[in-house]
Amino acid sequence: MARVHFRLETMLAPSAVLAALTDFGPRRSQVWPNVDEQHFKLHGQGPGWAEVTEGSSVAGGVWEREKYSWDATTGAVSVETMDSNTWGPGSRWDYKITPATGGGSQIDVTVTRLGKGWRGRLIEVGIAAAGTRMLRSQMEQAMERSAT
Repeated sequence: MARVHFRLETMLAPSAVLAALTDFGPRRSQVWPNVDEQHFKLHGQGPGWAEVTEGSSVAGGVWEREKYSWDATTGAVSVETMDSNTWGPGSRWDYKITPATGGGSQIDVTVTRLGKGWRGRLIEVGIAAAGTRMLRSQMEQAMERSAT
């Protein structure tokens, strides 16, 4: 199992960060570098939840069907893998958004990955070795893109 944790700050308000994480509209693939249009589908959505398939053509086409749950009051967002061609049960993303001193937001991100199949296990090893830097960079890009 690969588990990485990182923290970053952004000038976006907590509500804007939450909006970027939970906007499942047509702009999603433009904001998030690891989501492309071919691998994105919104299956259902309601107050505080959404079920989506997301993925990318990188690494031969990695996708996962996920259940997003969030609470604006606590600034918590969880993303649980329901099905995937790469990630097994127990794989997830957890975000905690808090106001930063001096404005903006602090975002704590914990990613848990359990590889499924040889490709999933290989990517899991890569995430364990160098995932923090890559995932932080993708999150920073998404926050910058969502601000525009």
